[in-house]
Amino acid sequence: MKRSLPGQRPRKRRALAAALAVAGTAALTACSGGDPFDSGSDGGDGDTIVIGSQDYYSNEIIAEIYAQALEEAGYTVDRQFRIGQREAYLPEIEDGTIDLFPEYSGPLLQYWNAETSVNLPDEVYAELEGAVPDGLRVLDQSPANDQDSYTVTQEFADEWGLTAIGDLAEVTTPLVLGGNSEAETRAYGPAGMMETYGIEIGFTPIEDGGGPLTVQALEDGDIQLAVIYTASPAIAQGGLVTLEDTEGLFLASNVVPLASDNVDDEAAAIIDGISAGMDTEDLIALNVRSVEEELPAATIAEDWLAENPQ
Repeated sequence: MKRSLPGQRPRKRRALAAALAVAGTAALTACSGGDPFDSGSDGGDGDTIVIGSQDYYSNEIIAEIYAQALEEAGYTVDRQFRIGQREAYLPEIEDGTIDLFPEYSGPLLQYWNAETSVNLPDEVYAELEGAVPDGLRVLDQSPANDQDSYTVTQEFADEWGLTAIGDLAEVTTPLVLGGNSEAETRAYGPAGMMETYGIEIGFTPIEDGGGPLTVQALEDGDIQLAVIYTASPAIAQGGLVTLEDTEGLFLASNVVPLASDNVDDEAAAIIDGISAGMDTEDLIALNVRSVEEELPAATIAEDWLAENPQ
């Protein structure tokens, strides 16, 4: 299982522990009595926090992490998981039915501003803060992201010295991109690649969403690039390299909690601590446990929280 580098984990744990320590102290003050870490007592003002998730295993795991951390701090949580996609659940968030939802910065911004021209993480987040409707806010975005990317084999990366998309300009053999058919005409397809990086590539449709057929085509050399989610379990299996997108060809898609006014400052601090303590390698590891070990979201979330002391 792919984990963070040895020098990274202590910083993540300190960030999460510090945020939760502040939140725990505040929750203790706010409660009229009893242990604030007793899941039977209410945190904040006693209102139930309704947490939702997409009908997507990775998103449900993050939502479950939020839920368990809030319950540990004394909040009452109502889980409304696997609702569906953005068009189904965002109206429920906007009308106050759902209080907290793990979202993704770029796609969420595009929902409210389809004409956005920003791509890089900090630019997307800054614009997103101004696009959120009244009564809602985005909490701190996480370093963890789950977005489309250009991925190559480790062998191909080593052969040509590739770490970023721009390095492909030095490749002297033809480059063919593989992905779902719609990728050919999307902004990150061949036309976008030429416009953003000045690199010419061909295209081959492979209709499995960056799954086993796409990976096999990479390994066989039928394609040199593939569109694969950055948090795909295939990354954890080794032999693949995600190329850094320095020019913003792909719209940033960092995990960002979307919260209503019912999420008080103490609860927000807890969620911000989780966001700070999670990175893309964590998402990959969580997804591997779901796909390969077939564990329920609750178990995966409990284990992640245990590995990231509060």
